[in-house]
Amino acid sequence: MIIIVAALLGLAAWAWTPDLPQAELDARYLRQASDRIELRALPGVQLHVRDSGAPHDNGAAPPLLMLHGFGASLHTWEPWAEALAEQRRVIRLDLPGSGLSPPDPSGVYTDDRTEQLLLALLDQLQLSRVTLIGHSIGGRIAWRFAADHPERVARLVLIAPDGFASPGFEYGKAPEVPASFRLMTHVLPKPLLRMSLAPAYADPDALNDRLAQRYFDLIRAPGARTALLERMRQTVLTDPRPQLRRITAPTLLLWGEQDAMIPFSNAADYVAALPHVRLVALPGIGHLPQEEQPGRGLAALRAFLQE
Repeated sequence: MIIIVAALLGLAAWAWTPDLPQAELDARYLRQASDRIELRALPGVQLHVRDSGAPHDNGAAPPLLMLHGFGASLHTWEPWAEALAEQRRVIRLDLPGSGLSPPDPSGVYTDDRTEQLLLALLDQLQLSRVTLIGHSIGGRIAWRFAADHPERVARLVLIAPDGFASPGFEYGKAPEVPASFRLMTHVLPKPLLRMSLAPAYADPDALNDRLAQRYFDLIRAPGARTALLERMRQTVLTDPRPQLRRITAPTLLLWGEQDAMIPFSNAADYVAALPHVRLVALPGIGHLPQEEQPGRGLAALRAFLQE
């Protein structure tokens, strides 16, 4: 009996995954203190933002604004941002409760709330128009924003965007969050997280130790896991086709053909609904082309931006 109890205690100690101190995460991943800004229009809301690249004058091409997917951070764009910043202004942000952005003090994580945050950020940065780039859930936010605020979006880039109904996500209904997901706020050992990330990559070697460690660190930011679950609970999808048809911006659709998270077959739905869209399929790539094989997606993106 003593051996069993000791084994159970050892297992609990191994699995128990508390939040990491914010100061520790900042030391590892925050480039400079000024990258965390407070939105003047929404007091209390802080965002981690990286703004880099070409001169910020009004005569330059519209800046690129990048939105990451579920459970990710602005670091997912690192290879693309470094390359694009040679010619363009590149702005990346962590959505509230992701990466180094604290949870939203309102506790609201709906798409409408995220649009409100984006508008406040664009106004604060004095940006009249941007090229909006979104991946997965960030893609859904991007196309919704482009439909609702066409005057603010010069071009639109969607990488494996979310938005159409799928198993567990019906139109007009909030999803059921399994009890196992709720447990992750306290229990999330690194091997389990790595196992959940693995299907996002067609090439298993793409999920290297450094990348897995970054995901493991940032998901343990204070309040991050609760915020992720709240974002999931508060997601209520509607049929996206009416909104997609309203988008006037030229649109690039990038999709890995081996995407196991949001299948490549969904691309046909977007092509049918978007008025000005070009689809670029990426054979042999999964859900995260910007991480798995950055150069291939980047080539298509550069060509689109240079048109």
